Amino acid sequence: MKIEKYIKLIGNELLPNIQLSTEGPFDPIIVKNTSNTWKTIGSGNYAGVFLHRSNPNWVVKVYGRNPEDLKKEVEVYKKLGNHPSFSSLIDYGDNYLILKRIDGVNLFNAVVKGIRIPESVIHDVDEGIAYARSVGLNPFDVHGKNVVMSNGRGYIVDVSDFYKQGKCRKWDDLKKAYYKIYLPIIYKYNIPIPFFIVNSVRKGYRLFRKIKKGSI
Repeated sequence: MKIEKYIKLIGNELLPNIQLSTEGPFDPIIVKNTSNTWKTIGSGNYAGVFLHRSNPNWVVKVYGRNPEDLKKEVEVYKKLGNHPSFSSLIDYGDNYLILKRIDGVNLFNAVVKGIRIPESVIHDVDEGIAYARSVGLNPFDVHGKNVVMSNGRGYIVDVSDFYKQGKCRKWDDLKKAYYKIYLPIIYKYNIPIPFFIVNSVRKGYRLFRKIKKGSI
């Protein structure tokens, strides 16, 4: 599909038929989608992600808050260029990005569903992080919901915070848990972990980090 036609579909069929809202400044985006041709495939802290049935290779990320941050994410993707650990930027508008689709399961859901996470996924993400640093970016907020695996390979699907300063320990801490707990026990015995347990661990970790930083 030509990009011009795709952009028309965004303007005519997607943007008029979605509402993005949030209950609070730190809560994730809530998506209401009444389009018959665009499917909601994800949402996060800043945006909703949508897929058109005519083009399974591209997705549209529509910002629901802080649209000025979109420009920063565009610059991040321009610096990343084409690298196997990341998506790539196709085009962008005032409040959306068109990105290459990476289809797979994120690490959070893989643990819940009992899908084994091979060590190659961890190595791929490490390589992506090293590459991002080499082009002057700061890989920030890389965690289990922002890493997707497909066919044994790992991909970082959210780079919206790579422009931020400071140290983010989320990926380092996830790797420690992977090698100390996941690989010798959960991977070995292929044990699915109920959602409420995994989600409680995620929330507990976030609280722990806030306490360590002295932000609460």
